[in-house]
Amino acid sequence: MDSDNKKEKKVNKKNLPKKAGFLTKHHKLAMYLHFATIFVVAMVIFLTVPGIKKYSKDADGTNLVSVYLNGTLVGTVDDTSRIDSVVTNARKRIARDNSGLVLIKADIVLRGSTEVFGIINTDDEIEENMYNIMLESAVKTKESAYEVKINRFTVKLKTADEVVQLLEAAKDVYDTDRVYSVDLVQDQTRELDVLTTQMKKNDNEEQEEAVKEDVFPRAGMTQKFEQFYKEANDYEDIAFTIGLISIDFDENVEVVKTYVDADEISTLEEAIAEVTKEQEKSKIYVVGSGDTIGEVARKNNLTTDQLIAMNAGVIESENTMLHVGDELKVTAPQPELSVLKVEEVMYDEYYDAEVQYIDNNEWYTNQEKTLQQPIEGFRTVIADITYKNNEKINTNIIYENVKAEAVPKIVERGTKTPPTYMYPISGGRLSSQFGRRKAPKKGASTYHKGVDFAVPTGTAIRATSGGVVTRAGWGSGYGYCVYIRHPDGKESRYGHCSKVLVKAGQTVKQGEKIALSGNTGVSTGPHLHFEILVGGSQVNPLKYLQ
Repeated sequence: MDSDNKKEKKVNKKNLPKKAGFLTKHHKLAMYLHFATIFVVAMVIFLTVPGIKKYSKDADGTNLVSVYLNGTLVGTVDDTSRIDSVVTNARKRIARDNSGLVLIKADIVLRGSTEVFGIINTDDEIEENMYNIMLESAVKTKESAYEVKINRFTVKLKTADEVVQLLEAAKDVYDTDRVYSVDLVQDQTRELDVLTTQMKKNDNEEQEEAVKEDVFPRAGMTQKFEQFYKEANDYEDIAFTIGLISIDFDENVEVVKTYVDADEISTLEEAIAEVTKEQEKSKIYVVGSGDTIGEVARKNNLTTDQLIAMNAGVIESENTMLHVGDELKVTAPQPELSVLKVEEVMYDEYYDAEVQYIDNNEWYTNQEKTLQQPIEGFRTVIADITYKNNEKINTNIIYENVKAEAVPKIVERGTKTPPTYMYPISGGRLSSQFGRRKAPKKGASTYHKGVDFAVPTGTAIRATSGGVVTRAGWGSGYGYCVYIRHPDGKESRYGHCSKVLVKAGQTVKQGEKIALSGNTGVSTGPHLHFEILVGGSQVNPLKYLQ
């Protein structure tokens, strides 16, 4: 059975059709041809397509470098030296597309590899890939602007032209005819790129022609002043410019280009309103002749209480005596940017001659006597007047024609420094003021002619100022007392002492011990009664003590 099967299989194999064997051989050949074709095509592509090369290894074993930007592959190169320029070009494209300051995240990572064959990218391809990635990660955080600095005040505007318009608006408040214009120029005193202002006089031909029609020849003045020049012997040589002759900002203006948040930039209208509006600012007022506390307050639109509060330590009350030349703090409405301008004007005025002084070395500086009363004069003048905003701060007379000569005031005055007056006692309590009072006990006065300092018995009493003792001893209601005559004519008195330490006719110095306090005479307790007399009459001594 088995042999029959084997025989059958053998017979079957031999009896296979010849066609089947032919197909098997051709099938194998087709496979070989298919793989050969793929290989040939691959070689053709390799040899003909740009960017595919065979590379040799570098010294470190790598021959290709993959470039990553912010973690993303942007290309492959065989020479890393050109990466920096590609990154720079991509950044420049971002900057050109944006007017403001742009922050770009750009983390570059280079990874080397070893390849037999590889594809490299062109600079343009890598740049384009970088640009797209940078554009996605770019954050526009700042806007370009111009910052205008005026002392501590700053304002930011979008363009330099708006800065000029702002400064022109501040100037035009005081230059309504626009005789001058504002330029921005480089500040030569600064190393950095800082601009400042410069005033330029405008050439206004129409305005000049209009003035020429009403001008007195060679005088620069209108016809109505012709007589004035005819009265001047040298009028032919006069050459004045009546009107605005200069203008500038009082504060230093700095302009710098910067980058800021968009919400920090003001509109032109907002900036003009902020710079030109008047605000209360502190300034110094110099006391003039005839000024009182009330008068100074009135001139500066203040109450006396406000003026006293602003000058604490200088002004004690509305009765404080002011001296010519004293400087007081006052407030005045002023804009952030003040303007100084000089105008040349012509006017008639009554005027006073300068006071003439005759020094007397025997008198104290607080003594003076008028020897001749003044008489006003009359003149026509040409003057350069300086204004800060609308406030006149200086007048410089450059020409005058006197019609009536002024008679000067002549004053004789002392040159010696007057004596000072110190507190006659250390410590103690002011127990009774100068003036009317209720009598503290029977026999006491209802009008207190001095001041009382409550101190323990035996406290040292010192001379308030140097002088000559005119009385030292018992003084009825004063008890034991001391009187001192001072060089300026004043007299001081010290009452209710327990002991007197000086004698009449003795010369004492300021601060010298003259007595001890007590409770003698008409007194309700241990204290010092102290007086100062001027012209023989008691005055409030507290006004003189230092």
